[in-house]
Amino acid sequence: MMYGSNLSNLFMPKAMKSRAINAENPTGEPGKGCMAEPAPDSFARELGRGWKVRPCVDLKGGETCVMADYNGESGMIQHIWLVPTGRYRDLILRIYWDGCEIPAVECPVGDFFANGWQEYSPIHSLAVCLCPGSGLNCYWQMPFKKGFKITLENRARDGMTLFWQIDYALCEVPDDMLYFRACWRRSNPVEGGIHTILDGVEGRGHYVGTYLAWQVNNTGWWGEGEVKFYLDGDKEFPTIPTTGTEDYFGGSYNFDVQGAYRSFTTPYTGLQVIRPDGLYKSQQRFGLYRWHITDPVCFDKDIRVDVQDLGWRSETRYLQQKSDISSTAFWYQDSITPLKPLPCRNDCEFI
Repeated sequence: MMYGSNLSNLFMPKAMKSRAINAENPTGEPGKGCMAEPAPDSFARELGRGWKVRPCVDLKGGETCVMADYNGESGMIQHIWLVPTGRYRDLILRIYWDGCEIPAVECPVGDFFANGWQEYSPIHSLAVCLCPGSGLNCYWQMPFKKGFKITLENRARDGMTLFWQIDYALCEVPDDMLYFRACWRRSNPVEGGIHTILDGVEGRGHYVGTYLAWQVNNTGWWGEGEVKFYLDGDKEFPTIPTTGTEDYFGGSYNFDVQGAYRSFTTPYTGLQVIRPDGLYKSQQRFGLYRWHITDPVCFDKDIRVDVQDLGWRSETRYLQQKSDISSTAFWYQDSITPLKPLPCRNDCEFI
């Protein structure tokens, strides 16, 4: 079964029916797009129906927008594009598969798109792209057997505007397909030198990505900690350790080029550096992504992932730091099991 296209198979026929859901076609049904009538004060009031009448929606404080609610044939979400105008940590993205009431994805919208600090830093990766000026794009393949629902909750008091498009295809999917999942965690501050990225997952699947939004609360190099994968019953010691934070994210020696951090973005890994402005933005912050697309971490029974929050103290000794670390874990799983709920709005907000 061919689910997508690349330069080597664009000429091949595909047993797929293409669909898209957005504000202009909220059901995704064939021939049902751009049917809204312009209001008297609409930008399209002189042009009429069929023009750009309803490209977005306004979401009041405390409201939840159902961006998509599809039930029918099996298929695959291939691309999600979002442009929300609110504060990203106030906007909670949830995705539900096949009628399940437990969200398979529950995450602040910015962190899901590797933009936890809501400051433009271009990302040119295979799974996620951040395009000028605030275009959030996701290309994770997300299969479903009979349907999906995607919502965005606005936890803020203020209203916001939302543009979106969900591109999907109706096609056959294997009976043993795995569901796409994502969850968000925060340690503020980290206690005991360990931040847990993912735990409580029981079943079969594979881990495919990590995004960290990291604020350091001490001086000096902060990324000596190892990322560790505990698989299939591992307790004290992991099956897969790494040798340091910058090593896990594809860099080396403090991401240092001529005495300064160097941002980079690649198909599989990257670093964002959010620098202080000398006024209210007083902290240096980092965003780091690593996609395990060609090297997924597979598990048969369970998985736990954590990262050590380690820097340096005097006399060349490790320092257990108390950083502010937010993480988003991405994985595929054979079932939808409940995970730790999101904290309250204030505990999500970065300040």
